[in-house]
Amino acid sequence: MAKILVVDDSQTERHLLSEYLSQGGHDVFQSESGEDGIARAREIKPDLIMMDVVMPGLNGFQATRILQRTPETQDIPVLLCTTKDKETDRIWGLRQGACEYLTKPIRKDELLAKIDECLKR
Repeated sequence: MAKILVVDDSQTERHLLSEYLSQGGHDVFQSESGEDGIARAREIKPDLIMMDVVMPGLNGFQATRILQRTPETQDIPVLLCTTKDKETDRIWGLRQGACEYLTKPIRKDELLAKIDECLKR
């Protein structure tokens, strides 16, 4: 199906999300930081990026903004997946260019549905 890059500083979260995505038939790539996620996005040109928000260094909001303002990555949808569950965080994430915003813990069925929505845009 789709080539998806999972960007999260938690190895446990990367593993769980990768399992969900693999079970959904997607090819999964991983990155553990915002900086590396941007570099990997340029390298592999994924169909979608799943981005955590709370990470050391470049956070997910900043990385999403950079990806969406860079010509070679601006067409790659970014799905934010985070523990930040305030409405203001969701609105801010969408303003940075994210296609969707999910809060952890992530449910597999909801995740796969949101990915489908993002890929259809």
